[in-house]
Amino acid sequence: MPNFKPHNYDQSAMVVINFEEQLALDPFALTLHHLIDNSIDLSAFHDKYNNDAGGRAAYNPAILLKIVLFAYAKGVQSSREIQWQCEHNIIFKALSCDSVPHWTSIANFISTYPDAIESVFEQVLLTCDSQGLLGHELLAIDGCKMSSNAAKEHSGTLDELKQKREKIRKRIQHCMKEHKTLDKRKPRERERKERVEKQLASLDKHFEKIDQFLKTAAPRKGQGKRSKEVKSNITDNESAKMTTSKGTIQGYNGIATVDKKHQIIVDAQAFGEGQEYHTLKPVLDAVKERYQRTGISEDVYADGIVVTADTGYSNEDNNAYLKDAQINAYIPDKQFRSRDPKFKHQKIKHGKRHQDKVKGIQAVIPASGFSFDPQKKTCICPAGNAMWLRSEATHGAGRSKLAFEGKLTDCRHCAIKNECMRNPASADTRQGHGRQVSFTVSTGRSATEWMMRRVDSALGKHYYSHRMSVVEPVFANIGTNKGLNRFTLRSKKKVQGQWRLYCLVHNIEKLMRYGAMT
Repeated sequence: MPNFKPHNYDQSAMVVINFEEQLALDPFALTLHHLIDNSIDLSAFHDKYNNDAGGRAAYNPAILLKIVLFAYAKGVQSSREIQWQCEHNIIFKALSCDSVPHWTSIANFISTYPDAIESVFEQVLLTCDSQGLLGHELLAIDGCKMSSNAAKEHSGTLDELKQKREKIRKRIQHCMKEHKTLDKRKPRERERKERVEKQLASLDKHFEKIDQFLKTAAPRKGQGKRSKEVKSNITDNESAKMTTSKGTIQGYNGIATVDKKHQIIVDAQAFGEGQEYHTLKPVLDAVKERYQRTGISEDVYADGIVVTADTGYSNEDNNAYLKDAQINAYIPDKQFRSRDPKFKHQKIKHGKRHQDKVKGIQAVIPASGFSFDPQKKTCICPAGNAMWLRSEATHGAGRSKLAFEGKLTDCRHCAIKNECMRNPASADTRQGHGRQVSFTVSTGRSATEWMMRRVDSALGKHYYSHRMSVVEPVFANIGTNKGLNRFTLRSKKKVQGQWRLYCLVHNIEKLMRYGAMT
């Protein structure tokens, strides 16, 4: 028989561990540790501490910041999970110096210091610049819509919330009536009575929440030209309902401005609105102010840096702002692809979802089949008949819309009216109409036309072609690798702080790969 040394797993042992040696095993943890200890001023966190005269010692913000950023880098978002990792994970133990902050302390740290987090973000950005990681050539802007800690079922206009309150009131009255009836019955109805009591307590709580909100809330107005009321949310009124590819959510839009050279995030903001064109000016202004504040550039746009974003950021007001501010921007409109010959056959190539035909609607000769003269303001139909100019109206800045209609006598006896008109019979009556078609004419003087010429140029196409490769990998890293699919906080300021923490993780990873953090 072989002679083996005895072993027993049911025993404890003392193991000597050096925290610095353990940190050296994880490049990100080591970079994070040296960066915070040697390059970051954390005095912005100190204002909220007033325990110098008495009370027990607090956890050092450097410790809390390290473990939160390291947790986010590893895809851990829950404060309870971070506490567990500090108890059992050797790298977390090394970063925290074997301290175990309670999950409430961790959660409080994340939500309490959004301004201090911005200070850290700027210092890391300055470190990236000092090590040559910013190219100062091109900035790409994009956003990612994510749910927050607020239920979309608690959203609505003030009138809708009042109606919901009234429905809950009626349900409460019904439950009270049912409860009174059950009081007169035998004890065998006890379980049913308990269910009614729980339902009544839940309804009372919900009613009180809506009622308190309506007593203090004012109508929330949108930012469009027609400032109509948008839906409020009784849980987090700074969040908004947003339409995404995965459906409607209640949350925030995390906007990131990314430098091209090494995909460093130079600005990170959260907006409680789904319409991206409202966010362009605040983002560009924030970038300019940050560069001035950190000393990176006195006027980043005067230096000629290129700014690009997708079509969601394009409208007349934004283009006018870019033109007046002399910002070297290339932001295409929604018809950008249709004007490019390279995408001429895109609809045929990519299948049904790109086809012009709509199910249930008869296909007719399109407007492109008509001969339109913008100078003379005339239109000739495919049959060779002149149409009359029915109306001419302003259609946005520097644009006008001309509407033409075929003469009844021409359309009534036209040989191709079945191919030209969706309702050919309308031309057979005196009260009917001939074929109608409209054209939009541009004067070429609007800011949108100015941007179209820039984007359609060879240089514009060159710059815009870089947008996706610059900004999309950033969201892929934060969303897929780091597991950020929703914000866990409420209010714009707190959500923005959490968004910047994730962007900090991304920038520190870039420092780890391309910097010299030793």
